[in-house]
Amino acid sequence: MFVPLGLPFALYLAFSGGHGGTAPTFYFRIFVKNGVIVSFFCSPFLFLNFFKVAFMAEYDTISKHLIQTYPDDFIRFTLGRADIEVLEVLETEQPTVESRRADSLILVRIEGEDALIHCEFQTADSTDTPMSHRMAGYIGRAIERYGLPIFSFVIYLRPGAGRRDKGYYIQELPGHEVLVKYKVIRLSEIDGQAIIEGGHPGLLPFAPLMKPPSGMSADAWLRQCLQATEALPLDASTKVDMMAGMAILGGISYELSTVRRIISQEGFMDAIMRESSFAQYLTQQGIDRGIEQGIEQGIEQGIEQGIEQGMRRGREQGIEQGLERGSRESTIEAIFDVLEVRFDADAPGQFAGRIRAIDDLQQLKQLLRAAVQVDNLDAFQHALDAEA
Repeated sequence: MFVPLGLPFALYLAFSGGHGGTAPTFYFRIFVKNGVIVSFFCSPFLFLNFFKVAFMAEYDTISKHLIQTYPDDFIRFTLGRADIEVLEVLETEQPTVESRRADSLILVRIEGEDALIHCEFQTADSTDTPMSHRMAGYIGRAIERYGLPIFSFVIYLRPGAGRRDKGYYIQELPGHEVLVKYKVIRLSEIDGQAIIEGGHPGLLPFAPLMKPPSGMSADAWLRQCLQATEALPLDASTKVDMMAGMAILGGISYELSTVRRIISQEGFMDAIMRESSFAQYLTQQGIDRGIEQGIEQGIEQGIEQGIEQGMRRGREQGIEQGLERGSRESTIEAIFDVLEVRFDADAPGQFAGRIRAIDDLQQLKQLLRAAVQVDNLDAFQHALDAEA
């Protein structure tokens, strides 16, 4: 392990195609100081594979980052008008762990009146709770909290997703009728060329998921999206970030080998690896939210046992540093977040009462470690029983 002077620790992972004495061929390095990534590097081969594994269930996180950075572009896209003033991107965390979190709420002013723009990003169809029920909950909580008119949208990323979403929740009990409507946007049905020509950089990372010009192959369309990004009248670092987002989101519709090949052929891979703050942002988000499940999936596909042990040591050290700065409540919230990311959105609710009843911080730390390391919720239940 290489530990540069002045940094508490560094994770250095050498991925090898062989075994025994075979020299490592692919590298991934994260340098961390005080719990924050200060330097990041990985090889061209590993870059997209790492993020595909780590964020295969987190494309909504990438999308949320883009809408928070470019709210005006998304508002023009969803509402189809440019006369709206963005006032603030609002915090979307709900007050209770049992409640879901909306992806994006933006406070705007329309014709002199304040309103909310609410966007949810869905990679695939909602399988646990119907999307219409979820949207009714999001909209109701936003109205309760802010008391403002709300424009709500669901944006489906994967081709074919959202076809059964009718865009409303309805209850037809006599005397207790309820109707909540929202707009459904399926990116595969959007004219991608119009997005490229529209001059809204925040939308360009999504362009490969949209409908290409008639007669254009998927590979040619991805090349055109990359070239359009390179031609933007923006600074180099912003364009690199756009390409990094495009590369990761492109994995929804394209084989990673295709994305990697085209980006390399266009000459953008090196800049994405070395200069993209977007890639560093995603790495930090992954560590913050405990992406152990994604790393384990990559490990199961052939990463050597020693790498797994190194990752576990690195995670545990990072957890310890975070806990030392946290309180009992933040530790509880961390447990809920890990359970939600690793297993099921409803998992925190199963254990919320018992976990909140624990006052001892050391016991909560043990439960957080268990949440990161156990294979299933039954194993976590056993760990909770042991601490109770």
